[in-house]
Amino acid sequence: MTDTTTFRLGDRIVNRMGYGAMQLAGPGVFGPPRDRDAAVAVLREAIASGVNHIDTSDFYGPHVTNQIIREALHPYPEALTIVTKVGAVRGDDASWNPAMSPAELTRGVHDNLRNLGVEALDVVNLRILGDGHGPSEGSIAERFTTLADLRRQGLIRHLGLSNVTSAQVAEAERIAPVVCVQNQYNLVHREDDALVDELAARGIAYVPFFPLGGFSPLQSSSLSDIATRLGATPMQVALAWLLRRSPNILLIPGTSSTGHLLENLAAADLVLSDAVIGELDRIGTTGD
Repeated sequence: MTDTTTFRLGDRIVNRMGYGAMQLAGPGVFGPPRDRDAAVAVLREAIASGVNHIDTSDFYGPHVTNQIIREALHPYPEALTIVTKVGAVRGDDASWNPAMSPAELTRGVHDNLRNLGVEALDVVNLRILGDGHGPSEGSIAERFTTLADLRRQGLIRHLGLSNVTSAQVAEAERIAPVVCVQNQYNLVHREDDALVDELAARGIAYVPFFPLGGFSPLQSSSLSDIATRLGATPMQVALAWLLRRSPNILLIPGTSSTGHLLENLAAADLVLSDAVIGELDRIGTTGD
């Protein structure tokens, strides 16, 4: 029987339920957390609970999240895969600004190396700042080539993409292998349905950001009704739906609460019948 709880990410096998570290920074993903000890505790509980895939970036904070990860987990467990991203910087006003020149991307990689305390990064995603939280077409060759060069230098093991189109994935793959794509996708936002299936056929991981709606959490009366019937929370059902959606989907829900972390992880054990899947699929088309 095929193992559906794990998936290959580059040369690593990771559990499909991972952890996103963005919420470990302060409000607005800027500055230090209100309780640094609690942030450290969440990371350690994640590892103790079987998480071996953590998503982060040095522009979270900035620098704060990676420094907390290093404090909590370094020296890192051998099985742990840390995925980071470059392509943006934070302004003094907490703004998110593109940082896409070769020099800026190189500096971003070195910032991640330094603050995580590693000699090579497991996976680096090129994050394209498109139209809002959605991608926009256009060549990414020059930017991706910069990261491919850093990979050849041994500073990066694997490369991924974030906020991109199918055409941009194809363009990148002509330059270097792509092991994962991280785009916005959840029960309601399903513009990437075709891309999810396309990547699955090629053995490439798809990692939804905002799997629970992000800054605007999913709200649906139908979702709430289904969750009540199953004795689960709406967010657990939404995560379980993603795990059922395709075997190449890796989840990285984030939280700064140990209790909420354990609640998210429990979604991996939630069994959804075909009938329930049908109900949930209809939410994606009606938004109810």
